[in-house]
Order: sequence, then structure tokens, then C-alpha cells
Amino acid sequence: MKISMKSLMAATMVAALVPWGATAFAKDKITFAAAVFAEAGRGDRVKAWLQKFNESQDKVEVEAIAIPFSSLANTVFTQMGGGGGPDLVRFDQTDFFAAVPSGRLLPLNDLINDKDYEFLGPDRFMKVKDVRYGLLFDTTGYALLYNKDILPEPPKDFDSFLAAAKEKTKDGTFGYAYRATMAERAGFWQDLCNYVFGFGGRWSDKDGKLTLNSPEVIKGVEAYKKVYDASVTPKGADAATYRRMFWEGKIAMNVDNGGVAAIFHQNAPQLPFAAAPSPFPDKAQGLIMTALVVNANTKHKDAAGSFIKWVYSPENQKALQAAMGTGVGTKLDMSAEEQAKQPWLKVYEGQMQNALPQLVMGHESKTPEIQQIVLEQVLKVLLENADPKEAMDRAQTLVERRVLR
Repeated sequence: MKISMKSLMAATMVAALVPWGATAFAKDKITFAAAVFAEAGRGDRVKAWLQKFNESQDKVEVEAIAIPFSSLANTVFTQMGGGGGPDLVRFDQTDFFAAVPSGRLLPLNDLINDKDYEFLGPDRFMKVKDVRYGLLFDTTGYALLYNKDILPEPPKDFDSFLAAAKEKTKDGTFGYAYRATMAERAGFWQDLCNYVFGFGGRWSDKDGKLTLNSPEVIKGVEAYKKVYDASVTPKGADAATYRRMFWEGKIAMNVDNGGVAAIFHQNAPQLPFAAAPSPFPDKAQGLIMTALVVNANTKHKDAAGSFIKWVYSPENQKALQAAMGTGVGTKLDMSAEEQAKQPWLKVYEGQMQNALPQLVMGHESKTPEIQQIVLEQVLKVLLENADPKEAMDRAQTLVERRVLR
């Protein structure tokens, strides 16, 4: 076969433009939208983690798209509705549950084999009717954080917890802190969920039937009221204030999420804090989680699959945990030395095995409306001494009439 001089010269020019050992073909580029990329500090660490993927690949490249949390859902849902949008998205739990029934998410059953990974317990929420629509990207549950200088040993049950909180409330120090104002509505709901779940209550049953006035939910509300009436908290303080007070050694205990523990560790290494299981009868506590999903509109399914497999390898999960400062999607095999440096991680990992989304399951998209009614009634219990059962009966009736009609 004869090769023309013109063709030979063209081939030589292409070879000269491509570095030795590199391919002449462009990488398959996919986009990954997440609010975390817009965060100072943590966002840079996650971008650096993402860059390690790009450096390890010769066929796929992932581009980080930073969208602030306040606008991510609206932006991405609008793009998806128009047939576009990023290939990959990190959704929070509310937006994930809203996206599933809309048909915007690509089923992942054929992209990843569950048997190849040791996923954490909350991974069960990534599936609907055995179809996987997402993977846990980062997650954390709630546990009892306590200052060892003030309280050397953590309480094991609710009665000893309340007694310890009363004993340590003196001389400008409070035994405990939580939220109980509508100004902190989202946090108020999170804290209330821990008590309701911790006393065996659920906002709905397995079929999605509302259970706001179940005996177990009422027990959780009653326990919340006991803490409020004990005057062991800095009443009215927002989370930023009482977390700073904990940092300053003015709070003995707080049931909080693992992200707060990570912040204390990174920014206040001298703080003598530790973590223990929450002191409630039921092991269930609230769950904060984000999901890694694939846009149903993507034209790069195989490339997305390659990235997903890389993300969930043990080495890269451990690197992601270090970047995020919270739990990830799989159990981490930590050495004794690593556990000694961050001992609370295993506590939170254990708590997460029983953790529940802070949503009204079966009515996820209506949770904000239900939340408003429930908290209004709980405030009547706290501030007006309304009977907890009567208050939750009203909440059940109001939600059925106004929200679920």
C-alpha cells in the first residue's frame, strides 16, 4: 500500500503535537455538580481529591461544577427538566427523594454490584423497590458529644443523662444544649427528631401512613419537654452560639452530628471532647446524608460508572472521608493509630447503622409543611404547658386536613 508524502507529513505533525506516551484521543469529560465545591476549605480538599481521579485516568475526566446549596436543587432540576444538566450530582436527602419519582435519576443497578462493597446501613435509603438510584456520598448520624473535663463518663440512659445535665448546670456552665425556637426551625426539627426516634417514635409507618400522635412520638415530645423544663440549656441560643460555648468549655453535653465533631477536632485540638451513643432507649437517631446520583439525561453512562467504581474503592473512600471530615458511604478499615486520632468516627459509624432520615417517609416532599405544623404544636407544649398528647393529636389532624388532603 502506497502512502503519499502529504499523509506522512500530516501524521508526523500530529505525533509532534502529542507528548511521548500520551494518547491522541481526548478524554470523555463528564460534569459533577455539588454544593461542597463552593465551600471554602472543604471544597478545595474535595476538588483535590477529585483531581486524583483525573490524574489516574486516560479515558475519563470529571469537571467539578460549584453551585451554592441555596440554588443547587432549583438549578439542576430546571436543567434536567429541559433534557440537560450535569452528568453527576451530589443531592441532599430532601432533593434526592424529590428527584426519584420525577424520573430524573438513572437507575444504577447495572453500574455497581452491591456485593463488591461494604455499604453503611443508611445505604438502604438509596434504593426504591430494589432499584438503586444513588449512593451515599457523605453521611453522618448523631451521637452524644461530651466534655471530659466537665463530665468524665457519659450517661448511659435518659434518666442519668438528665441528672447529669442538672448537676453540671452551675457557675455559667450548662449541662446540655439544643434548639427550641422557630428562628432555628430546621435545627429545632433535627433535634426533635433525635428525641422522637430515640424513644421509638416515627413520623410515619412502613406504608407511609402518618403517625404523628403515636404513643412513641408522644414519649419523645415529653422527653424534650423534660429537658426544657429542667433549665439545663441556654434557652434561645442558636446552634452557632451553643457550639461555640461547648468549644469554650461552657457546655457539658450535646447530641450533635459528626460534622460538628470534625470541626471541633480540626479547629480546637485542645478541646477534651469525646463521643458516645445517644442516651435514649431506642438506638435510632437522625441521619444527615447526601447522595451521589447520575442524571438520566447523561450521554456518558460508562464514564460515570468508571468514576463511581473509583469513588467507592477503600483507598478513595478513606481519602474522601479525610477531605469531607464526616462519614462516607462504606465502612472504613481504620488502623489503631487512625482510630486513636479520631476516636469519635467509630462511634458515629455505629450510630449510623440505625440512623433514619429526618423526613416524613412516604411524604418526603411535604416534610417542610408537616414540620411547620409539628413544631408549632411542640412549642405549645414547651411554652404553654399544653398536653403532649393533645398537641400531637392536633398536629395529626391539621396535617391530614391541610397538607395531605
